[in-house]
Amino acid sequence: MTVTQESAEGQNLPYNVFAKACPSRGTLEHVTGRWGALALGALHEGGSLRFNELRRRVDGVSEKMLSQTLQALERDGLVHREAQPTNPPRVDYELTPLGREVATRLLDLIHCVEGRMDDVLAARERYDDTRGAR
Repeated sequence: MTVTQESAEGQNLPYNVFAKACPSRGTLEHVTGRWGALALGALHEGGSLRFNELRRRVDGVSEKMLSQTLQALERDGLVHREAQPTNPPRVDYELTPLGREVATRLLDLIHCVEGRMDDVLAARERYDDTRGAR
């Protein structure tokens, strides 16, 4: 039986990401971690991608990290992995309906950050100037 938590908006929710033992915390980490966010975004924009296509799209990720990230996202039900019985083997990855919903919301945040980078860079410069960092 799941314990219901009350959110800040007064809604009764079965999960509370702020609670240490809540399983939603792990999924949030998978989604918002550097490689998870980029993999979800790339799959949202690219549709079904082979592993190496996805690796090229997510610049800088190692084969091992991408594999671990995709396994975690697949376990959470966000990514579907399909192995084709061909020679050489072909594996395709695509978002599930849940993955598309999460990626859409994540991309809104990504686009917001990208669109406000001039403000972020100016804030960093002001911060560094006041603290003598550089």
